[in-house]
Amino acid sequence: MEQVYHASIVVIQNNGVLVREYIPHDATNAVRSLEGKVNQRTVWIRVQAIDPKTTQVDVQARGSWGGSDLDLTHELEKEIALQLAR
Repeated sequence: MEQVYHASIVVIQNNGVLVREYIPHDATNAVRSLEGKVNQRTVWIRVQAIDPKTTQVDVQARGSWGGSDLDLTHELEKEIALQLAR
């Protein structure tokens, strides 16, 4: 989980600005989240350990009017995977 979380931070910082990191209050310490700004969109990434070998990553990007940006979401997911492959 730590590797995926750090890869997510690197991707946000390479594409925009990391606004905050936090542990959601409705989850255990096995879940970490971060919020950032990329291309004038607010981006949320949630990293959760499913088991010791499996990690789930949820990415959400929304514009100022609240509409989702699926292209940016898919691009960030792909960049996280590529960052992990390095």
